[in-house]
Amino acid sequence: MAQSAVRPWTHAEFFAWQERQEVRYELVSGFPLRMMAGASNRHDAIVGNLIAELRNRLRGTPCRQFTADGAVVIRPGQIRRPDVGVDCGRSDPEGHSATEPRLVVEVLSPSTRDFDTFEKLAEYKSLDSLDAILFVEPNRAEVAIWRRADDRSWVRQLVEGLDAVIPLPTLAIVLPLAEIYDRVEVGPRPSLVG
Repeated sequence: MAQSAVRPWTHAEFFAWQERQEVRYELVSGFPLRMMAGASNRHDAIVGNLIAELRNRLRGTPCRQFTADGAVVIRPGQIRRPDVGVDCGRSDPEGHSATEPRLVVEVLSPSTRDFDTFEKLAEYKSLDSLDAILFVEPNRAEVAIWRRADDRSWVRQLVEGLDAVIPLPTLAIVLPLAEIYDRVEVGPRPSLVG
């Protein structure tokens, strides 16, 4: 008896299947992978603040924010769902993914921190349309920004403190950390004891 080979899913197959599911999945190496559930209230508040702030700051531009219900197609067989993103491409009301993702944001959590800052970072960096990647610390006012330099290489910057802002020149906006962390209790940066 011959065994049938398991074939990786296409994006169309994945999105058609995902519509019938009660929870979100990503497509990883051609197969669905269930996303972590049960984010903390802190994580959820930061995501909500980012969505609201991006909506206000992008008003009147061709760009729009999206949530983790939206998707970013990395390559064939690989679809990710960042916590927040900005799409500046053509809007397809029946579509499932960003057509021109320019910004993705991951709010870090203990269970996904290493994966997000290594594996997902490498995947996101491979997207030609992407200009900035933000990793938001949930427990302190600190955001690691990966942005494109003039030569399109990636440069990392750390922005800290509630008085700081994140400049996003390709979107012609700034994001104040005070707005990202609005109504979120954050502590000071841990210090090394010597």
